[in-house]
Amino acid sequence: MADQFRICNELASAVKNLGFCGDISFHKFLYPSEEDLYKLVRFLVERLSELSEVGITADKRNINASATIMNDDLKGTSKDWTPKADSQGVDLNDQEVRTGLKGLRLKTEVPESSNSKISESRMPDSSGVEVTSMEIGKRSTEEFWDSKIDAPVNEETAVQRDDKPVSELEHKLNLLKEQSSKIRDEIEKLQSRVKMFMEETQKSVVWWNWSCNGILSEHLWKRKGESVLSETKRREEEHSKLSTDFERQPKLASRRSYIQRITEITKNSRKQDADIERILKETRELQLESNSIQERLHRTYAVVDETVFREAKKDPVARQAYRLLTSIHESFELISEKILATDRTRREAAEREAKLAALASQSLNIDKLQADLDAIRKENELLQHRLH
Repeated sequence: MADQFRICNELASAVKNLGFCGDISFHKFLYPSEEDLYKLVRFLVERLSELSEVGITADKRNINASATIMNDDLKGTSKDWTPKADSQGVDLNDQEVRTGLKGLRLKTEVPESSNSKISESRMPDSSGVEVTSMEIGKRSTEEFWDSKIDAPVNEETAVQRDDKPVSELEHKLNLLKEQSSKIRDEIEKLQSRVKMFMEETQKSVVWWNWSCNGILSEHLWKRKGESVLSETKRREEEHSKLSTDFERQPKLASRRSYIQRITEITKNSRKQDADIERILKETRELQLESNSIQERLHRTYAVVDETVFREAKKDPVARQAYRLLTSIHESFELISEKILATDRTRREAAEREAKLAALASQSLNIDKLQADLDAIRKENELLQHRLH
C-alpha cells in the first residue's frame, strides 16, 4: 500500500508540473472517478498537441531564419568582394571579408540573444535539445566566411556549401520529430501505466469492500445471535416466573358466570337506553308545547296590558282593572312555579320508590358480592402484572 501511495504522489506531482490547473493529488489516482479520468486524459492530449505544434513552428522558424541570414550574407559578399588574380588582390579581399564579418557579428548579437531566449522558452524541456535559429545562422555564416578566407572558390562551390546548413537543419528537424515521437510514446506508456494502476486500484478497492463487508456481516450475525440468546433466556425466566405465579393462585370460579352477568347487564342497559330515548323525546315534545303556550300567553298579556294601560290613563275604573290584571299575572307566575316544583318532587319520589322496589325484590348476599369483588380485583392485578 505504501508503494501505491508513493506512485500516486509521483504521478500527481508529474501532472502538476506539466501545468494541470485543477485539484490533483494522490486521491485522484488511488480512488479515481470517471470525471477525474476524463479531465486528466483530456489535459494530457491537449498538452501533447501543444508540444507537437510548438516543435513544428520552432523548426520552421529556425529554417526560415537561417535561409534569410545566408541570403543576406551572400548578397553582402557579392557586392564587397571581387576576385583578383594577383596575390595583392587576394590579401585586400581577405581583409575586407574579415571587417565585414566583424560588422555582421556586431549586428547580429542583440537579435541573436533575444531570438535564442524566445526559442529556448518555446522548446519543451523534455526534448533535451536546445537549438536556436540565430546560433544555426551564425554557425553557417562563420563556416561560409572561413571557407571564403581559407580558399577562394567559385559560385558553384558556394552554392554547394550553402546546402550544408539546410541539410543540418533538416537533420535537426528529423531529430526533433524523433524526440517528439519518443515523447508521445512515453506519454502513451504513462497513460497505460496510469490505466493499469487505476485497474489495480479498483480491484484493491473492490477486494477491500468485499473483505470489510464480510467482516461486518459476520460481526452483525454474531451480535444478532447474542441478542437472540439473551432474549430467549429472558423469555424462559419470565415463563418460569409466570408459571410459578399461576400455580400459587387459588382456584377461582369459571368466567362463564361473569360473562352471563355482563350480558344481562348489557341487555338491561340497552333497554334502559331505549326508555331514556323515549322519555327524552316526550320531554322534548312537551317542552316545545310549553314554549308555544308561553309565547301565546306573553303575547296576549302584552296586548291586554297595553290596552288596559291606555284605558287606565283615561278612566279610574280601567286603572283599577289594570292593577287587578297585574296582580293576576303575578299570582299566575307563582302558581306555575309551584306546579313545576311539585312535578319535580313527584318525579323524584317516583324514582326513589322504583329504586326501593328494585332493592326489595333483589335477594342480596353481601358475602357473595364481596367474594366476587375480591376475585375481580385479583384478576385485574394479575393482568396488570402480566402487562408490565
